[in-house]
Amino acid sequence: MTINVKKNQIFNRPKKDYVNPYFGGIILGLVLFTSIFLSGNGLGASGAISRIDAGIVDAIAPEHVDNNSYLLKMAGGDKNPFDDWIIPVFLGSILGGFTSGFLNGRFKFETNRGPRITDQTRWLMAFIGGTIFVYGARMARGCTSGQALTGGATLSAGSWVITLSIFASAYALAYFVRKLWN
Repeated sequence: MTINVKKNQIFNRPKKDYVNPYFGGIILGLVLFTSIFLSGNGLGASGAISRIDAGIVDAIAPEHVDNNSYLLKMAGGDKNPFDDWIIPVFLGSILGGFTSGFLNGRFKFETNRGPRITDQTRWLMAFIGGTIFVYGARMARGCTSGQALTGGATLSAGSWVITLSIFASAYALAYFVRKLWN
């Protein structure tokens, strides 16, 4: 593995090359296997966002939680929405991403965009796309991590349909947003 001599501006650390994707895939597969073997749960993150939202609503308006069947399952009565396996997985993913970025000289704040749009438009489009994707993830009962990795590994037919639909819709939508990147 070679080390790129380009320096990161925030921490002045040498920027390292990315890991080989085949090796990364093997590591990801081992992490997924270990997760299922030890806890009986796979990988995923969208459920944590729902639980965090339920915790916020429960703190502000607990009577609303008790009258909403979706929120009631997570935070109704004396249930703690943060007492679930997915919360540490979610927080660990965020912490792991920051740690990896820092250790490999890639931790920086930047906006990736095409030359024809502004930073504000890029952030707006990212927010809209993220909101639509999280809504779709909750309707599909899982995000790409949960559906593609965990569901795909267990050969769930529904997970394969959802994963293929995600990629197909991304390709179909790419035609309409391509001018944002050229």
